[in-house]
Amino acid sequence: MKTNYLLPNKYKPFGWVLFIIGLIGGIIISAYNFESTGPSIKVLSIYSESFIDSENHFFKIIDNEIFDEIIAILIIIGGLIVGFSKEKIEDEFIFKLRKDSLIWAIILNYLILLFTIIFVYDMAFFDVLVYNMFTPLIFFVVRFNFLKFKSNSHDE
Repeated sequence: MKTNYLLPNKYKPFGWVLFIIGLIGGIIISAYNFESTGPSIKVLSIYSESFIDSENHFFKIIDNEIFDEIIAILIIIGGLIVGFSKEKIEDEFIFKLRKDSLIWAIILNYLILLFTIIFVYDMAFFDVLVYNMFTPLIFFVVRFNFLKFKSNSHDE
């Protein structure tokens, strides 16, 4: 099976470490309602809005707490590595599981988003949108690995 878009299998354990650390960090941040997520450092901002002077700024150095950005990067990079690394045996069955899991994750993600568009408002909706950045990847990784585990348990 020719899969040029997949990473070698050897990267998968590293991806799991990043993904799990990111998810744990994300749960911790969510538990504390995104408040005070570490020390501030100066970062380059391409675009920022100032609450103090009501001005928009382009390409400016600002102070920012970066813990939440680091957590988001860990979840995204870890999830992509886990989801798109080859299996030890990459055959048509694994390809089908990967494809079906990806389709299922996208459909489920948008069903949840439609539900929240209709029934969730204000800042709670913004929270849903923040989580929605990660849910397709999380749904895909969980479903793919669940189906793979389920098929392995039936083989034995």
